[in-house]
Amino acid sequence: MAKPKVAFYWCASCGGCEEAVVDLNEDILKVVEVVDIALWPVALDFKKKHVEAWKPGEVTVAFINGAVRTSEQEEWVKLLRSKCPMVIAFGSCAHLGGIPGLSNGTTRERTLAAKYFESPTVDNPTRLLPQRLTQVNGYALELPEFSASVRCLNQVIEVDYYLPGCPPTPEWIMEACRMIITGHLPAKGSVIGLEKSLCDECPRKESKPEVLKISAFRRVADSTPDPEKCFLAEGYICMGPATRSGCGERCIRGNMPCRGCFGPPTESLDIGTKFLSAIGSLLDADTEEKSAELAATLVDPLGTFYRFSLPSSILKNRLG
Repeated sequence: MAKPKVAFYWCASCGGCEEAVVDLNEDILKVVEVVDIALWPVALDFKKKHVEAWKPGEVTVAFINGAVRTSEQEEWVKLLRSKCPMVIAFGSCAHLGGIPGLSNGTTRERTLAAKYFESPTVDNPTRLLPQRLTQVNGYALELPEFSASVRCLNQVIEVDYYLPGCPPTPEWIMEACRMIITGHLPAKGSVIGLEKSLCDECPRKESKPEVLKISAFRRVADSTPDPEKCFLAEGYICMGPATRSGCGERCIRGNMPCRGCFGPPTESLDIGTKFLSAIGSLLDADTEEKSAELAATLVDPLGTFYRFSLPSSILKNRLG
């Protein structure tokens, strides 16, 4: 019996999701024993024409990581969707928009200006920007279109399942592979992970006071958290109350607050609004003025509450 084929593809991402697959270590040998990898650009040389030649259904599942920002990425994910009966959004960027999605807080023009004009390491006196089509020595050089905003995968194609995390953990990658191979899959549209919030699994939960109040916000850039105490109790923003568990508490065990990369639990549609609701009740202030003063000391609330999820949030982007 022929082994099922799987595809891995990347869009606007950092490469961490590719590293997560490699981090399976010897378990990757168990995977390749039961599946054939039909596409994996980071490791194997494949061309678009090879994928275009696939028959529909020839490849069982496509794991697609990264957000969608360029016309080329959009073309690729639509091509893979047309060829594969199952598509899994792999990692935070495909699932929610991820770190690249923070650029939705400004315009395309401001993003390009910051990159090509204002960066201290860029020498661009003619203020040249990449062009979609350029003629060089009689040849046409065509670049992908840089879209007006970042989109998560399900805003471009239909997605069957979501594997959260920045990056997904090896344990959940193996669990997803097991589900596919055995056919024991959850309901379509499910996030492959736990249902509880991270606070329920937190190794520091016993240190959380019954009445939690925040009198001042602190940052790990300026001070070091107590390795035994609840981050929120110390005044550090920790997204644990609004974040799905299942990550293995990797950041917390490294003495860093949760940043929210697993996204919201099933019952919550928007991680930012869920956390805003929680943090509003924790402010140690007895008047609106004091609450406003305390809230004003929180640095970059958009980037803090929507670090991984701005494109998929109710905000989508700041300008439209």
